[in-house]
This record gives sequence, C-alpha cells and structure tokens, in this order.
Amino acid sequence: MNTSRRKFIKNSLKATVITTISAPGISKAAAILTSSSNPVVIHTEIQKAAAINFSQIALPYSYNALEPVIDTMTMDIHYNKHHTAYIKNVNDAIIAEKIDFASEKDFFANCSKLSPKARNNGGGAWNHNFFWQVMTPTQGGAPTGKVIEAINGTFGSFEKFKELFTQAAMTRFGSGWAWLVLDSGKLKIGSTPNQDNPLMDVGDLRGTPLLGLDVWEHAYYLKYQNKRNEYVANWWNVVNWNEVAKRMI
Repeated sequence: MNTSRRKFIKNSLKATVITTISAPGISKAAAILTSSSNPVVIHTEIQKAAAINFSQIALPYSYNALEPVIDTMTMDIHYNKHHTAYIKNVNDAIIAEKIDFASEKDFFANCSKLSPKARNNGGGAWNHNFFWQVMTPTQGGAPTGKVIEAINGTFGSFEKFKELFTQAAMTRFGSGWAWLVLDSGKLKIGSTPNQDNPLMDVGDLRGTPLLGLDVWEHAYYLKYQNKRNEYVANWWNVVNWNEVAKRMI
C-alpha cells in the first residue's frame, strides 16, 4: 500500500474514532493512531479501545455529608475501598476475557454469558455509581410530583410503599440490594443477591432501576452493627427523589 493511501485510511479512521468512541476511549484511540501506520492494526486496536470501560463517578457530596445517617468512615471506606475495587476488577476482567460489549446496557443484557468475576464486579461498579446518586444531604422525606403520583397509584400510599421496600431490604438474606424499578410502565419492588441488578438478564426482578439500597453489611456495619432495620429506617432521610424523578422516563 502506498504512503498516500495509508495516510488517507489513517485519517479516515481518525475521523471515525472521534464520532464513535466515547470520551474515555478517545485518548486511547489517539495513542493508537499515532503509534501505528498499519490500517489493519489501527482498526483492530480501535475496536478494542471502543469496548466498555467502567469508571467511578465523583462522589456528589463530601464523605460526611450524609451524617448522621451514614457516617464519614463508612462512606470513605465504601467509596474508596469497596467501590474502587469493583471498578478495577471489572476492567481487569474485561481485558483478560476480551469482553467487547460497547455499553453498560449490552454488558448487563448479556450477564448470563459472563464469568462470575465480570458479572459480580460489573454489578458492583454500576450499582455503587447508582447508589451515590440516589442519595443527597438536602432532601429525604416524601417525594412530590410525578414520583408520589406513581407511587400512590401503584402502592396506595407512600407509607405502604416504604413498608414494601423496607420488607424487600430486610428479607434479602445475606448481601444484596433492594430496588424500585420501572418495568413496562409499571413500578415494582424487589431485591437482588450480591451485586446483581435489575438490568441483568438473570433473576426475577427486571426493569429500569429508579431507587436502590445497598444492604451489604459493609454499607452500614461500622455504625449500625447488625441492626439493618435501623439503617434502612434512617436511610429514607437521605433519598434523592429528584434523581428518582429523572429516571422515570
């Protein structure tokens, strides 16, 4: 292949990269484009760069912002140790197992085909990003607007909804999550084991997560010890209903 044609293909690939690769992959793709002049190598490596890579969101508030519901030390350890480990481990699994799904949606839609490491850590990475966002130091209490209308229409009252959600959190044996999901326009409450979530093609609870509560012991044990009921009861004081409303599409 002559030099001018090789240059043309490389420039064409560069334009494609800019329009099709998400922000985290652009720097990788740029490095690939500058490191090789072989179009076949470039195309192969760019495909790899476009594969999913989980990232940890910045905590939306300070470590002590949810006091006294969630103590500072728990938040620090939960975010910087547990969540960070899930991010690292799932990305390691993606590389080692050559997982090439391009989005989180596709990753979870094919979870039944993944290794336990990829599934568990992918769930842990996504679930915690979600969890931080559905909490806030400035809200809590009862929702308003379309959220309370949907809750009342499905469960009869906010108090009944809280009762059912709390039951899901309290009856999840061992480690897991309690969820409020939207499935085919209907609200549902349920729970998942370990780091599973309702986006996965496994389990009985499926749908778009609107609200989630981490009931792993590491989420509450430093403050509440074995009193999961107190943790769940207090958690309602930091629920971010505005975030729930954003997800009701």
